[in-house]
This record gives sequence, structure tokens and C-alpha cells, in this order.
Amino acid sequence: MGADSGRAVQTATRSPGAPSPAAAPAGASAPDGRMPRARRILPRRAWLPWLALALVGVLAVAALVRTFAIPAEYTDAKARAAASPMVSKAIADAGRQPPAAATAYGKIQPSLVVITTGGGAERGLGAGFIANADGTILTANHVIDGATRIEVRFADGTRTTATVAEAKPENDLATLKPARLPDVVVPATLAGAEGIGQDVYAVGNPLGLTFSLSAGVISATGRAIETESGPLTNLIQFDAAVNPGNSGGPLLNRAGNVIGVVTALANPSKQPFFVGIGFAVPIAAAGGAVRAAPM
Repeated sequence: MGADSGRAVQTATRSPGAPSPAAAPAGASAPDGRMPRARRILPRRAWLPWLALALVGVLAVAALVRTFAIPAEYTDAKARAAASPMVSKAIADAGRQPPAAATAYGKIQPSLVVITTGGGAERGLGAGFIANADGTILTANHVIDGATRIEVRFADGTRTTATVAEAKPENDLATLKPARLPDVVVPATLAGAEGIGQDVYAVGNPLGLTFSLSAGVISATGRAIETESGPLTNLIQFDAAVNPGNSGGPLLNRAGNVIGVVTALANPSKQPFFVGIGFAVPIAAAGGAVRAAPM
């Protein structure tokens, strides 16, 4: 059988209906010698996460467009409706604030002093203010110059005599030491010079009308004038009304701090009343006299 059997094996073919040969193992070459082509098949639901992510992106873009869209019509009524109640309250509170002049006067009022002087048959009237916690009074030197008796009246009605503690004629300033102090001593707050155009308030006793306030602005700084006592320099010029009785009184800023001491008024017509221009010595010139440096 040997030769015949080997030949039978070589020529044998699959008869009709016979089972197919087993599939070639992975990596086996095709009958023509080429590698079989691989096919990559995704799972059936693998595309769902990508679709969901794309949908989220579309919704996010739509939300941004809606957020930054400008309303077609934005009326005053809508604006008022959208305003915060706290903003409305802040506006109302600001409207109820007192004017700056009232604030300034309220701060200086407890420190004000009326000064009357005697010398022979003459009596003089001027103003001043408490400038130190020890009760030292600051005023203009010409108010007390040559006086034989000095009387002071504090804002609370306390009356007493006073003596000159220090005089600075070159700056027209003087400090007084009262014989008696009020129950509560309230010194004024001193401040540095202000600029041109700043609101100012002069407080004094013009023509005997005690504790009067007038308002104006700083018109100039660094002014020099001639007075009966000699030249004065580096003065604050202002347009708040001042008259005899204002001398020695405080010139205030909007906060009620003293920036100067009223010293003179322009008087080209030689009339003893206000003609529109007043002058004050800057408080910096008096800081050493009252032992209190300006703020």
C-alpha cells in the first residue's frame, strides 16, 4: 500500500457536503501569502458619551449667550426695579446729612470764647477759642494789646478774667491764661493750611453778635498786608464776611478744624465794616505758642 497510499493522500479533495477545514490560527498567512486584514469593531454604545459631551457644550454656549445678551428695551422703570434697596437707603441717608457749615460749627462751638477788654474809657470786643487741654485761649494780639483788664466768656456761660501768657506781635497772635475754667474744657482741633477754593467758615462776634458764623472760600494764600501794628505776611485770604468783633476768632475748614486766626479785613475805604476780603494767620504760626502741633 505504501506508494499508492501516499498518492491517494496527495490527490484527495473535499467531497460535497464534507465539513469545512478548521480556521487558520491567528497570525497565519492567507493561501496567497498575504496577512489577513483586521477589522476593528466598536461596542454598540461606545458613541453615547461623545454625544452627551457635545450636547453639554451646546447648552453651555447657549447659556452664555443668554447671560450676556443686552435687553432689547431697558427703561427707567426697569432700572429702578433692579436697584438694590441698600443703594436707595444710602442715597436717603446722604440726603439727611447736615450741611458742612453746620458740622463745622457744631465741632467748634464748645471751644468758642468771647473776649472783652478794658483800658481807660475804651472797651474792646474780640473772639478767641480754647486751643489746648489746659484751657489756653488763642486770639489775635491786637484784641488784647494795651488792655488793662481782660474778661472772657466761654460757650457754656462761664465768665472769668484772663492774663496774657504770650504775645507774638509779628504774627498778630496772643495766648491767654484764664483765671477759671469751665466745667468741661473742649479744645479745638488744629489743622494745616488748605488750598485755594476750599470752603472756610469764620466764627466770632461781629458787631457784638456773639458766636456768629459766616461762610466763604479761600481766595488766596501767602498774602502780605500793612496794618496799624506793622506788616503781616503769609496770610490766608478769604471771602467769608468778617467785621469788628471777629478778630481773634477761628477760621475753620469743612471738618470744623481751625486752619487760621482771623486777623484783619481789607479796608480801602477806611470804613470799619466788611467789604468782601478778610485775612487770617495760618494756624501753623501759632502751634508753638499753644504747644499743639497742627494736624
